[in-house]
Amino acid sequence: MNSSIERLIQEAYDSLKASDMMSALETLEEALKIDYEHIEVVYALKCLNWWQERMKQLTELSEVQEKGNFILSLWKPFYMFMDRIGAGYERCLYALRRYVFATALKFFKEALAGSDNPDHQLLLQVGRCYKGCGNYELAIKYLEHAARLKKEDGAILSELADVNALLEETRYAKVLFREAFFLAPQAVDLRSMESELIIRLRDKVASLGYKEQEILEWLPIYGNLYGVFSVKRELKPIELRKLKDSIFSLENEVKNRPENLSFSKPRLLNRYFWLIDHYENVREDPRREAPLLIEETMLKIRVIDSAIYEQFRN
Repeated sequence: MNSSIERLIQEAYDSLKASDMMSALETLEEALKIDYEHIEVVYALKCLNWWQERMKQLTELSEVQEKGNFILSLWKPFYMFMDRIGAGYERCLYALRRYVFATALKFFKEALAGSDNPDHQLLLQVGRCYKGCGNYELAIKYLEHAARLKKEDGAILSELADVNALLEETRYAKVLFREAFFLAPQAVDLRSMESELIIRLRDKVASLGYKEQEILEWLPIYGNLYGVFSVKRELKPIELRKLKDSIFSLENEVKNRPENLSFSKPRLLNRYFWLIDHYENVREDPRREAPLLIEETMLKIRVIDSAIYEQFRN
């Protein structure tokens, strides 16, 4: 009996990966008749029925890009649904990812075909879908195109970082992740990241007790402390001016708006880290002030968070 159910479960997942939701559901229903309490079958049916019910809303939308965007927008509520029903089965979720991204990709490809100059948002969505379907080479192609059109975009850079990590281009992935979390941490969709590089770091930060949105702000801090964001660079003069302006603004926010401290504090700490990294990487310092500036910035870190200061110093 167990072997029959196992065969049916795998058959259902294969159908799902081939974008055949109805066959997958019918096969799981057949497995349920053999054992109506089988935990994985029950779990898979809950997940597939959740998606099937919401996919019906596609008929209410007219634009193909809008349909693709709608499908991908369902991930966040689906994550909340998964949190409610408990621990899942990775092979079920993998098959679902393949189905969802392949379905959305069909609409985005149709939108691409009808556009002479696709914007960065469409290219980002196409790249995300190819990543979700396991085609990393095409994902890189579209994400890099999106990055050329929209520089300094945290969402694009994080997806590009994730794909590079999956392709074992680890050094470049670290650079991109570090940039993404500096520019716009809240734009990064952590739950959609697939590379072990960022998943392990996310889990470590989550284990420290931070809330979901706070994890995005603290992740670059611990990425630095744990040596994950280890690829540093010297800033260009205009970047250094922007960084110092941002630090000044955040220092005032930390002082005057305590209600925002859970966000402003890690953002300020991250910018202090960037400033120290810059001073350490300065190739020429005619006034030889870098060591003093580093020490001054370290003292600021100690005032804001002594525990982070101790970890960073050691």
